[in-house]
Amino acid sequence: MRRLLPLLGLSILAACASQPARKYVVFFSNQSVELNDTARNVIAEAARKAESHPGSIVQVEGYAAAGGDLSADALIAIQRAKLVAATLHDDGISGDRIRQTPRAPTNGEGMTVGARRVEIELVNP
Repeated sequence: MRRLLPLLGLSILAACASQPARKYVVFFSNQSVELNDTARNVIAEAARKAESHPGSIVQVEGYAAAGGDLSADALIAIQRAKLVAATLHDDGISGDRIRQTPRAPTNGEGMTVGARRVEIELVNP
């Protein structure tokens, strides 16, 4: 039994090492759905990582700050997620691997930069 414990530990570590765990965050200007050069670089890096993990799903979550018009803010979150997903596709990621999830605007983060973002995460199915 003692001989199996180190082997079990190594197996667990190997499983953890093979999983892509990083979130890639793309920031937008206030009320904007345009990508700047930094955002394009982040998306390209996420696409390269996705290519090296072909079995993973690329989860794209769009956020927007809650302002005066919640339906307009929700539309911005949707447009941001779609834009990032389309850019990932242009960078070589198959559309069937990309899952878009716009998030409802909340007042929790206010109008901060953190509320104006899209998160890209590689997850195992």
